[in-house]
Amino acid sequence: MATPHVSLTKSLTVFPKTLNPSKLLELSNLDRQCPLHMYLIFFYNPSSIYTNSSLDSVFTKLKIGLEETLSVWSPAAGRLEPNPADGKLNLRCDNRGAILARAVTDVKISELGDLSNYNEFFEELVHKPVLDGDFCEFPLVVAQVTRFGCGGYSIGTGISHSLFDGPAAYEFLSAWATKSAIFKDDKEQYGVELQKPVHERGRLLMGSVPNRCSGKRSAAGSGAGAVAIDHLYKLIMQSAMGNEEMEKKEYGCRTLRVSRGMIETLKKKGFGENGGFPCSSFDVIAAHLWKARTKALSVSKEKMVCLQFAVDARNKLKPPLPKGFSGNSFVLASVTLPAKQLEEESYKTIIEMIRDAKSQVDDDYVNAYQLGLDGPQASLPPLKELTVISDWTRMPFHKIEFLHGEAAYASPLKPPILDVAYFLQNPTDSQAIDVRVTLLSQTLDAFSTYFLTSMQ
Repeated sequence: MATPHVSLTKSLTVFPKTLNPSKLLELSNLDRQCPLHMYLIFFYNPSSIYTNSSLDSVFTKLKIGLEETLSVWSPAAGRLEPNPADGKLNLRCDNRGAILARAVTDVKISELGDLSNYNEFFEELVHKPVLDGDFCEFPLVVAQVTRFGCGGYSIGTGISHSLFDGPAAYEFLSAWATKSAIFKDDKEQYGVELQKPVHERGRLLMGSVPNRCSGKRSAAGSGAGAVAIDHLYKLIMQSAMGNEEMEKKEYGCRTLRVSRGMIETLKKKGFGENGGFPCSSFDVIAAHLWKARTKALSVSKEKMVCLQFAVDARNKLKPPLPKGFSGNSFVLASVTLPAKQLEEESYKTIIEMIRDAKSQVDDDYVNAYQLGLDGPQASLPPLKELTVISDWTRMPFHKIEFLHGEAAYASPLKPPILDVAYFLQNPTDSQAIDVRVTLLSQTLDAFSTYFLTSMQ
């Protein structure tokens, strides 16, 4: 394949079709954890249905659909704004709009190979406006539609994590696809009943979070606060005392497909032929990933290593968050062990620790987690002792039909926090899980070997 190139042919600001009164939306500490953009690219293979449709037609329908969607999802057309008193970010809903770009390339989608594996070329399929010093001028939603030489398309989206978490982003993008009505009958599209979003953070705002702890925490969570915050501080201190070198290093992405058969093989090897210890696919893959990643990175055996994973708190709070809540409601659960013990420990014990950490996420834990985030925030350097998992298997992004039918693949770009691994639903096998990791490039082969060997 020749040197790939994408030509940007148009870029414009898309405003809500119906302007909403300007207002300030107070964000929660969960929203403020990561104000950076998360990028996701949808690939749609060429179809005879596209033959007589121009890129301009597709672009126009996406623009119209986005205008209507922004009218309902009004925060997506706003901008982040620091509070003058304490510098904390809030969101000004002021109809300033999202950015939509149009591009073309001679590259064929088939030339990209396995779409599940990250390719540097993917970076050209998302629109990243230049940040001229003022973070608060940056649009919260950006998108780019690219027509490939084969007639296929990609739609690259970037959404500020302060705006939505994963489930909310899925609902927003689904609403946009529905409103755009590309290659579908309008009646078919507009007959779909969309969940009305709830943008107010309500119960999650610090003023409404009771400053209490029940004192019932076990080893997975102390009564003084959220264990995930405590573990993270200890990792940072451990790294500082070890004088770890923090120079810039080369990181690469890799996706490993885990079939249902491979999962069952791993369970049998961990628990014996007769089983007797039922566990979820998430639990066993998370335990196995933690072991394999720690080994591949050659973490010193005396070092503390930590596994953290996102837990949706929507239904953990009392009362639960309203249906359609569009903000961030994920907190991190956490388990930790010395690296030597992790290597020697049974899967059963590690999975029990993961389950216990999950069970600790309740109303009190979320309160403590929020309070733990109330101090000054700083970017976290990559820590090889830290493994973070974000489970997207319940958010089948590939099923969002921006064009005709489902996407061939929905691929995230490199995450803002490089220690994060994604669990993705595979588009061709709903029982398979695609595990996307970002690691130091020289360790990817070792990780792949350790990760896959136990499943053969």
